[in-house]
Amino acid sequence: MFETKTYADRRKQLKQDVSSGLILMPGSGESAMNYPGNPYYYRQDSSFLYFFGIDKPGFYGLIDVDGDKDYIFGTDFTIDDIIWMGPQPAVKYLAAAVGVDNTGAPAQLKELLDKARSAGKKIHFLPPYRGENILEINNLTGIPTGEVKKEASLELIKAVVKQREIKSAEEVAEIEKSLDISSEMYKMVMQMAKPGTYEREITGRIEGIVGSAGSFISFPVILTTHGETLHNHYHGNKLEKHDLLVVDSGAESPLHYASDITRTFPVGGKFTPEQKDIYQVVYAAVTSATEAITPGKMNKEIHLQTAKVIAAGLKDLGLMKGDLDAAVKEGAHALFFPHGLGHMMGLDVHDMEDLGEDNVGYDDTVVRSRQFGLAYLRLAKELKPGFVLTVEPGIYFIPALIDQWHGEKRFADFINYDQVSKYKGFGGIRIEDDVLVTDNGFRVLGKPIPKTAAEIEEIMA
Repeated sequence: MFETKTYADRRKQLKQDVSSGLILMPGSGESAMNYPGNPYYYRQDSSFLYFFGIDKPGFYGLIDVDGDKDYIFGTDFTIDDIIWMGPQPAVKYLAAAVGVDNTGAPAQLKELLDKARSAGKKIHFLPPYRGENILEINNLTGIPTGEVKKEASLELIKAVVKQREIKSAEEVAEIEKSLDISSEMYKMVMQMAKPGTYEREITGRIEGIVGSAGSFISFPVILTTHGETLHNHYHGNKLEKHDLLVVDSGAESPLHYASDITRTFPVGGKFTPEQKDIYQVVYAAVTSATEAITPGKMNKEIHLQTAKVIAAGLKDLGLMKGDLDAAVKEGAHALFFPHGLGHMMGLDVHDMEDLGEDNVGYDDTVVRSRQFGLAYLRLAKELKPGFVLTVEPGIYFIPALIDQWHGEKRFADFINYDQVSKYKGFGGIRIEDDVLVTDNGFRVLGKPIPKTAAEIEEIMA
């Protein structure tokens, strides 16, 4: 945990930002893998962690805005639990560690909420993303299960986003702890990316490094020689010489802050000339995008600038043509770069995505585009000091998309389909770093992980 004051201050700020009523924050319970006594790896809800800090199942947080009181509700362990689990701290002890004096059993929470509802008080809660929490909120508030998500408090969502989007120095330090693990992971990948190795062998070693560091992966590992599939979780391919291996992975720090790094490696240690040409375009894109980060700038603007860098590089290679400003404005580049430049990062690898992407990455000044590619931009709004975001441009040759657009003669003024068709077996390349927005610019977080084509080839040799 962080210091007690950290959690008390966070709840104090939340009480100032929410007008009145009670704020209900259920923690996550355990989820059965195939029977109740055999659960999946436990992961606490991130907002509960942020405001209440207790990393155990079976707890509920409650904040009384008007009464200026904080509560923790949970059940003390019995001797039967202790036999299997060992000595466990009491609810009062755990609550005191995060600055909460008022505790009780879950049944008392329902009584308190019933009284509040009878008095006409507003009960705020965040949109639940787990079925069991929908049922819990239904039980505690009486809201029909089908209406629970609709009744989530937009006022509370905005207040939570306002706090969590700005990372403190201690939070940044946690993210860099997770990046230390990522650094070790990618050293190993470069050693193992050789012909004859199976993807699953490398994936297993990644998960082993994370586990040996006392951590867990921050999202399922993406590791594939078919990088044209953006989130490819199949790991059954055998690596062949001249394959491109896209590795997108991350770890969690001891307090569950995430890392998220992508690198693309040539199997066998040497890019082909064709691969190096495309790699250099992506490298130019990630470099220019990172250097453009500064407070006050719209991330959507940086995304579009990056799209122009990619389009210019592809035009130099004969894959795009015509007026590049017009091509990007109309979305022709999205044949090759069909996703957003990056996303917020923190306690969640896509930070606060459970609160709604538009509530996190957009605001009253910028609305989500409906244009293919640009519509997938998760973070578009103005950058502020304390934001941590990913920068992850890529170029992909997706056969089904190429065939569809070619058949429709879409953007024929901007795309040289005869040349593009020759790349349908190429795969994809993505490069990603985690970046802090500082008071006057940016800082790439973590130890440098090899990124230039020359560095990668030298180390892999």
